[in-house]
Amino acid sequence: MAPSHGTVHIRIPCPDCGWAEKRADRTRLARLDEDGATFTAVCLDHGHYESHVDPEDDQPYLDLATLYRNLVKERALGRDPDVLHVMMKGGDWAFGCQLVDGALGALGTPAAQMPMRIFTPQVLAPTGAKLSKSLLREQGTGALPADVEPWMLDTTTWPGELDNYVDSLVWLVGELLTDPKHFFRSFTVRELGRLMSARPTAMPVRAHEMGIYKRYFDLIATGRKTTEIRVNDASRKKIKEGSLIRFRCQGDEVLTRVTRVARYANFDEMFDHESVASVNPLATREEQVNNIRQIYPPEREALGVVAIGIQLVDPPRTI
Repeated sequence: MAPSHGTVHIRIPCPDCGWAEKRADRTRLARLDEDGATFTAVCLDHGHYESHVDPEDDQPYLDLATLYRNLVKERALGRDPDVLHVMMKGGDWAFGCQLVDGALGALGTPAAQMPMRIFTPQVLAPTGAKLSKSLLREQGTGALPADVEPWMLDTTTWPGELDNYVDSLVWLVGELLTDPKHFFRSFTVRELGRLMSARPTAMPVRAHEMGIYKRYFDLIATGRKTTEIRVNDASRKKIKEGSLIRFRCQGDEVLTRVTRVARYANFDEMFDHESVASVNPLATREEQVNNIRQIYPPEREALGVVAIGIQLVDPPRTI
């Protein structure tokens, strides 16, 4: 990732105002010693300054330019074997990530530690230029194109409740993903405004989303399965009595309401307290335990087990 001019983009803020050059063009490594490194730099307001960086000290704050910062972040997160880290980036970052990947390869990063990334569409002004948040910060709303609706940059100006704003954005993402190639394109603010104006007046009911096997989905849809079993991971800890859960299977959906939540150490303890028939009226306890443990390995069961009482939303319907 070495730039053509050879300057490493390490940014060290001015001690008087905290400002630092974006590209570190005037930042230089002055000397190294046994304690760290001394850098010189130039502040446009306060002139030349010098800063000593010591790994043992908390100060001064040391900043890296965007490419290098991403390299360090993705290199560090890739070493965690128990968590899949996914980077969310704008479409304009696609080419920069090629440089980051090259640097990760040069560092000998194993294939299993290479980062996973999702690129989102880029938002463009009517001229075709990227809609710039920096421009907004520097010059205010007066510098924005006329087609930029206030809610695009300030959620408080949305003509409705915050929940409706969130639901509308979720709908917009779903609309784009009806054809995945849309997610690799750019959209002008005018087109995004048009899409949002065309959204349904009634948004889908917000609910926890759960995928489920067909045999269990059919039991839920007919009201015969009234207890759903999951491991107690982070997402299940948010479920409480009264929550809505939308179960999905092969394009079909059914909406349910949570009637109760009970948590247990493992599946055996769960079945000591829960009705076997409410979990699956077509299988014995032994059969169910075996089936569940084929789905969840021991390390997942070790998170704990949650039994979720469910009932079809009245009247039963799909969303």
